[in-house]
Amino acid sequence: MFLEQGIKPENKFWKYLLGSVFIITASFVGQIPISAAVFYKTFTENKAFPTTNEGVMKMFESNMTLFLVMISFVFAFAGIYFVVKYIHHQTLLSVTTSRSKVDWKRIWFSFFLWAFFSVLSFLFVYLKAPEQFVFNFKPIPFFILLLLGSILIPIQTTTEEYVFRGYLMQGFANLAQNRWFPLMMTSLIFGSMHWFNPEVTKMGNIIMIYYIGTGLFLGIITLMDEGMELALGFHAANNLIGALLVTSDWTVFQTHSLFIDLSEPSAGIDVILPVVVIYPILLFIFSKKYGWTNWEKKISGNILINKELN
Repeated sequence: MFLEQGIKPENKFWKYLLGSVFIITASFVGQIPISAAVFYKTFTENKAFPTTNEGVMKMFESNMTLFLVMISFVFAFAGIYFVVKYIHHQTLLSVTTSRSKVDWKRIWFSFFLWAFFSVLSFLFVYLKAPEQFVFNFKPIPFFILLLLGSILIPIQTTTEEYVFRGYLMQGFANLAQNRWFPLMMTSLIFGSMHWFNPEVTKMGNIIMIYYIGTGLFLGIITLMDEGMELALGFHAANNLIGALLVTSDWTVFQTHSLFIDLSEPSAGIDVILPVVVIYPILLFIFSKKYGWTNWEKKISGNILINKELN
């Protein structure tokens, strides 16, 4: 069982606190390249030093920004590997899945399913109001984005999944000895990590329903499927397709995507719809394909610890 793989007497909660600090530190080390690039550009071009995250994002060409930003996730993932292996004495597989090996078919199924939903939803919005979009295809920048994004964005999303649906999920399970607490805590923390995104400023706090709801959805499919594979595929598709398909001047960072969204952002039904309609549809599809049962027990039940683990 997935959560039970992290339940060990020696896995005290202070180790998870220490491990979290180590992973965050590794991420900060990974931000040295973009910090150095900002300092260099500021002093060599006599520019004002940016005081906001948005200012930093606009200092460089967008593909270069993507590269510099994503480097930190490479370091963070290395930090996760170190923490899991040397602090908790577990394998990376044990915080990935309960299966004997990673099920790549599950990852790809989830990836293409959400990619399909993402493209379909964009087409619906585009056909409804095509005047709000500008076709932005520039071959060379786009294909550089495609190459960089296909490599770096899955590293980013995988790192986030290992932190929230893997490492912290098992950590909170160690603390609470049940399933609902790690599910709720990781969802709330995952959502709060997006609090300073410009989307929140533009749309208001209601968009946090989407972020927390997405964390809750990813947590549920991880618990029901006894592994992170479906969450890994979904998260990679969500960020990659989003980066390739459409951008706007108010998102967290801009890309050389196929379309630019000119509409004024507003939090309406499009914020609530994924959480209350589309995610339940995905849960239904996954449950039928993988034969999920015992929903209440797997999502909110207590964790029964074998005597040999104590």
